[in-house]
Amino acid sequence: QVQLVESGGGLVQAGGSLRLSCAASGSGFKFNAMSWYRQAPGKQRGLVAIITSGGSINYAESVQGRFIISRDNAKNTVYLQMNSLKPEDTAVYYCNALAVPTDTRFASRNYWGQGTQVTVSS
Repeated sequence: QVQLVESGGGLVQAGGSLRLSCAASGSGFKFNAMSWYRQAPGKQRGLVAIITSGGSINYAESVQGRFIISRDNAKNTVYLQMNSLKPEDTAVYYCNALAVPTDTRFASRNYWGQGTQVTVSS
């Protein structure tokens, strides 16, 4: 089945950088849009950035100009380069992927990674 494995979270000082990775796997699937969400304590999960298989990208306004999303389609991997980190970026970051079955009898669906903690100290 489909599995998303995230890595790269950790503790960093304000102004620092981190790079998150998310590798998607699953026999019989292609991955269309891949994205990063985040959820801070007491807040709802929200979109950070999204990239389609064709390379179209959108960012949340709060990270525009600081974060860069990219993907390696050959590896089914999406990355999030986070620069100029702020304490308000502290959250659990989740990878999301739209998995499209190669067997068209089945419907596409979204899958989530397990989440990785990013903590930015002031």
